[in-house]
Amino acid sequence: MAIEKTRRRRALGANAVGIALVAPLALFLLAAFFIPLAGMLFLSVDDRELAAVMPRTVAVLADWDGADLPQAAVFEAAGRDLVDARTAKVAGTAARRLGYESGEWRTIVQSTARALPRDSAAVSDWKSALTTADAAWGKPDIWHALARAKGPLTGLYLKSALGLQGGPDSAIYVNVLARTFGIALSATAICIVLALPAAYLLASVGQVTANFLMLALLLPLWTSVLVRSTSWLVILQKNGIFNQVLMGLGIIDAPLELVYNRVGVLIALTHILLPYAVLPLYASMKALPRSQMQAARSLGAGPLNSFFRIYLPQILPGISAGGLLVFILALGYYVTPLLLGGQGDQMLPFYIAYNTLQALNWGLAAALASILLFATVVLYSFYVRLVGVQRVGI
Repeated sequence: MAIEKTRRRRALGANAVGIALVAPLALFLLAAFFIPLAGMLFLSVDDRELAAVMPRTVAVLADWDGADLPQAAVFEAAGRDLVDARTAKVAGTAARRLGYESGEWRTIVQSTARALPRDSAAVSDWKSALTTADAAWGKPDIWHALARAKGPLTGLYLKSALGLQGGPDSAIYVNVLARTFGIALSATAICIVLALPAAYLLASVGQVTANFLMLALLLPLWTSVLVRSTSWLVILQKNGIFNQVLMGLGIIDAPLELVYNRVGVLIALTHILLPYAVLPLYASMKALPRSQMQAARSLGAGPLNSFFRIYLPQILPGISAGGLLVFILALGYYVTPLLLGGQGDQMLPFYIAYNTLQALNWGLAAALASILLFATVVLYSFYVRLVGVQRVGI
């Protein structure tokens, strides 16, 4: 009995030590990853801006059937809310929220807030005051927009990101998402093609030479992405080193267009992401004994047959790991396409940053980021099912 109690105490002590060791990492992941991720997902459907600025209007619109113009009490609530919002200098918040659906509503709310009397008690007929400030208040459309924006949750941002709102530019973000995946897949394919011979060379040479080559491979990682992207801009521009060398050798007569287009973006992304493809491949190749290829050749297999039947299946986990790393990292690049690409080469992170910093449409920015995350997870899951979890490598 005493022995059993001692064993239990030791087991509890060991578990406590393990929990204590893991707890800091778990707390860090919770604070730095899961909580911000949950906040982003919630922000993509959060719609409490209008309710915070026009609480009376939101409350009375809950009983409006939407068939005709609302009752006089709704006009009064909207008028008093706009006067209070102008006094508190937050009328722009309500205008911005309605502007997400149409720029016309933004202008109407702002102009009406400026036109209404400063003293709410001096107004006896709020319907007349609002329609005098702007005739749009006498039509149901703006009231429907207010009703849709009453919150607390909305699908507006996700619909806008998915192109479901209608209009000539409704599919802009869907096209950008397809472009983002196209650029990421192109960069991944180029990196894998270049990484195969590079990793094979590293795995084949002596240790001293391999260390020197590995240093040369990893050296660019010690330089910021901004510096490397700017360097490629200098090298690839019309008067850059690359064009000057080609023209000096007589290979070309006129400078090549290598910047502000897809070519420049892919060159820079390949240079930045290539080490992430080489390292997993190098680890897979280094673990393979050379005797396998020698045995295959001794049994009559040619070089190509030996590679595809013996070598390639065993380095597939390295290819999968490197490809996934490059692809996922490429999806999030912002600076490189901004510096080296044209308007038609900007990826989804550019529009996320634009809506966050310039348009101040944080809901749409969160929706775009959420869709990018969801699409990435779906593609990763499909890839794992296609290739097999054992061959993914990570």
